[in-house]
Amino acid sequence: MEDTLKNVVREQLNEALDVLRAVHEDATIHASLVEAARNTAQALLAGNKLMVAGNGGSAADAQHLVAEFVSRLCEDRPAMRAVALTTDSSILTAVGNDYGFDRVFARQLEALGQRGDIFLGISTSGNSPNILRALEQARGMGIRTIGLTGKSGGSMQSLCDLCIRIPSAVTMHIQEAHLALEHIFCLLVERIYFGRDGAKEVRTLAQQAR
Repeated sequence: MEDTLKNVVREQLNEALDVLRAVHEDATIHASLVEAARNTAQALLAGNKLMVAGNGGSAADAQHLVAEFVSRLCEDRPAMRAVALTTDSSILTAVGNDYGFDRVFARQLEALGQRGDIFLGISTSGNSPNILRALEQARGMGIRTIGLTGKSGGSMQSLCDLCIRIPSAVTMHIQEAHLALEHIFCLLVERIYFGRDGAKEVRTLAQQAR
């Protein structure tokens, strides 16, 4: 029994490594992540914010990522403006009760979002109804949309300005890769936002967008 369980450990780690290797070799994912980071840094430098949402483990990811933005990832630096739409139990239960769970994120975007903001929706299936409604709400408000999802991309692909798909259909391995990319995403935004050359470049882009 003990050897069987150890084999499960090795098998699952090998599967996780295979997914991460596939992400490592996927130039499209790399390019999309860099573009997402540039867009986000540009928005933050222009006075806008990042909003993030997901369900279950992806809700935890949303809060984790926002914590890295507001607190720090690797080095001390000023806070970056970011909000997780998964944390206010009174809003979530009120909207869920009054309007339905499908609208728990869209309603918050309606209240808090502004043109020029960034919305990052996380859904391993790409078909979470409340993420789809939020993406629709965001696009209608002039909020740029980024998606993190799995291999199929689901319905969210057509609603995202940038959709990053992990080459796996296994939820836990998709989430493991999401977390790795979320950390790198924050690191890239930090370097562009606070780096001397990067910040100058993005401020120029922000000024041109006004």
